[in-house]
Amino acid sequence: MRAATVTPSWHGWRLDKALVALAPEFSRSHHQGLIEQGLVSLDSVRSLQSSRRLKVGQSLQVELRPTAESLAFRPEAMALDIVHEDEALIVLDKPVGLVVHPAPGHWSGTLLNGLLAHHPAAVHLPRAGIVHRLDKDTSGLMMVGKTLQAVTALSRAIAAREVQRLYMAIVHGVLVPGVQTVDAPIGRDPASRLRMAVHHAGRPARTDVEAVASRDGMTAVQCRLHTGRTHQIRVHLSHIGHPLLADRLYGGAPGLQLERQALHAWKLALAHPVHGGRVEFVRSPPADVAQAWGVLALSCL
Repeated sequence: MRAATVTPSWHGWRLDKALVALAPEFSRSHHQGLIEQGLVSLDSVRSLQSSRRLKVGQSLQVELRPTAESLAFRPEAMALDIVHEDEALIVLDKPVGLVVHPAPGHWSGTLLNGLLAHHPAAVHLPRAGIVHRLDKDTSGLMMVGKTLQAVTALSRAIAAREVQRLYMAIVHGVLVPGVQTVDAPIGRDPASRLRMAVHHAGRPARTDVEAVASRDGMTAVQCRLHTGRTHQIRVHLSHIGHPLLADRLYGGAPGLQLERQALHAWKLALAHPVHGGRVEFVRSPPADVAQAWGVLALSCL
């Protein structure tokens, strides 16, 4: 709780502006949220308008609450599908719908929160040991470092393109047999903050796309990441005119009973971050992608 009497210097100020002066450790937008929640009063009466003008002598009181961001990095017990764990490395199978890292709109219930509960020492690591991400609606294998040495080694291996990351995907259209490489820079789409796009000001990005089987105007493909840009596979496939099935953000329509983007990280191979030996992990896709893939191909790779 914090309180003050409106001074002559605050006379005529908006209520939210005065709250910033009273509690400068919080942003103006956060104070506006406190006002909307009924946590601010003038002369002991709740005030719900951020734009209300103050008068000299009024008694101002605010019940301070922590920001959503400050609550984000807290442990939350959750079931994690752990494929492998040792003293330095966790490999897990991320389900569809799980956000990897806290962000606006998802300040809790993320993989990071679950990792902090599963491995409390992760609180001392950058991003709780997370070295790469999968989109919310992408399923599959992820690796996490459990020590600073492991996080550093894994991050360097990814940057050096020494980690093999293979994905199953289903796209609109028919791709010719064989492997084609999409080498096109990716950055934020100037027309939409929600999307990424191929454009000259982006960061280098490379994806190998291999057609596995085609039917009824759709193709099952395997994608290999050489870089790890945000939405990389989704952007590159859309860029070449073959968006993922059900990936509405990048032009894909639902199909084969899929309502989420048809993308699963099925294989991960790397040098162990401590002993350096090669380790390899494979995970079958969840039922929705497996069913759709089976319509097009005989096996799930």
